[in-house]
Parts: sequence; structure tokens; C-alpha cells
Amino acid sequence: MKIALMDSGIGLLAATAAVRRVRPDADLVLSLDPQGMPWGPRTPEDVTGRALDVAEAAAAHRPDALIIGCNTATVHALTALRDRLEPGIPVIGTVPAIKPAAAGGTPFAIWATPATTGSPYQRGLIKDFADGVPVTEIPCWGLAEAVEHGDEPAIDAAVAAAAELTPDDVTTVVLGCTHYELVAERIRAAVQRPDRPPLVLHGSADAVAAQALRRIGEQPAPEALPDGTVTVLLNGREGALPAAASVYTEGRLLRAVTAAH
Repeated sequence: MKIALMDSGIGLLAATAAVRRVRPDADLVLSLDPQGMPWGPRTPEDVTGRALDVAEAAAAHRPDALIIGCNTATVHALTALRDRLEPGIPVIGTVPAIKPAAAGGTPFAIWATPATTGSPYQRGLIKDFADGVPVTEIPCWGLAEAVEHGDEPAIDAAVAAAAELTPDDVTTVVLGCTHYELVAERIRAAVQRPDRPPLVLHGSADAVAAQALRRIGEQPAPEALPDGTVTVLLNGREGALPAAASVYTEGRLLRAVTAAH
């Protein structure tokens, strides 16, 4: 089994690690766009064009499924990618986990990039899945970029600024950008109030990994031998994960696998 994942940068690491946990025997193809990252500030048309290029580079390796490990690319390019690749290669998008966060009926916040915060896309998800539940949209200025570069002081500053905007009564935070899942525990520590129940964080990585297996008719097998390979494509050419990946547990795991093969 071979599963490809794509993003402009290392935001795909969370979903990649999730796939690795449930199917350590799967070969992985990670397709990145270092020449064009970040995608967040780009126009929808530009994001779609770059996403198609990155996806086709991955498709050349004949994966069984392709995961879009990026919320921005899912918003703008999911339809185009499915039109181009399906039914030959199932394409799985990444959507913020607003539905499970709203299920509890208690106040929650959505941490997302400034471009996504307040967007018709995100507002539509709130209307569809959280109507009547108190929701606060939090623009996380500079957080994705800081995570991408492994800039520890910038990560701490961006997390602290977003935490300041998060209401005290929030019980749950939706991580609306794949990069944020790499610093989930820092976010938890910054938002958790001493007198409140443990904060619940909702990412998308595990759900995306599970959906990829469902789309190709496979079952989780976490006990399988961890012999799956990892191939990294940088604008279509084989290379190595960016150095900043080593800042995160998920990146260190995959760099070790890549070196072993």
C-alpha cells in the first residue's frame, strides 16, 4: 500500500504521522512545494495551480490515495484535484474538526490562519455544524509560518497572542491549520485555565488517516511491521524533509525512517 500526502510545507507531518501509526507498513510519498510556500497568502487560483503541480508529482509515484495535508489547499483546490485524479486516485481533503467540537454544545474556539478566519468557507462549516453553539474564531497571526521554520520564540509569541484572544469560557479548541497540530501541547498549555476542566483539542490528522484507509478499502493495522518507506518530493524532485521538521516529534520519526531506507 502506498499513500501520498501533499502540502506547501511541513504542515503535512501531523497527518503523515497519523497514517504511520495506523499503517506502519504503508509506503509514504510526501510532496512539498518549498518554492511556493506558504500557500496561505496566495490567490485561490494560484493555490489551485500549485496544488495541482504538487499533486501530479505525487501521482507519478502511483499512490493508492492522496491526502491534502493542508486546510488552505482543501478549501481552494479539492474540487480541481478530484477532477484531475479521481477515480484513479482517491483524494482526501482536510477539514477543521468543527462538527465534533460542537457536539458537546459548550463554547469553543477555532484557531486558524488570518485568511481562513472569517472566510465564507469557515463560516459555512460553523453554520452547518455549530448553529447555536458559542464559537469564537481566532486569527493566529504568524503561527503557521513560525511552525514551518521551527522558530521557537516566534511560535511562543504567536501562541501567546492567540491565547489572549481566546475567551476564558472556551472548553475546546479546533486546530484549523495542519501546522498547529505540531504544537498542540503548547497551545493546550497556553489556553488551559487553572480553574477549568482539561482543555479539549480537535485536530484533523487522525480522521484524515482513517478516511484514507476507508477510501481504499484497507483496515488499520498498527501492529504491522514498520517497514514502510518514505519518499520526499520537493517540487517534484526527490529530496529530504526540511531541516525544521526535526524540531517536531513527527518530523524526527519520519526523518529516521527516510534515513533507514
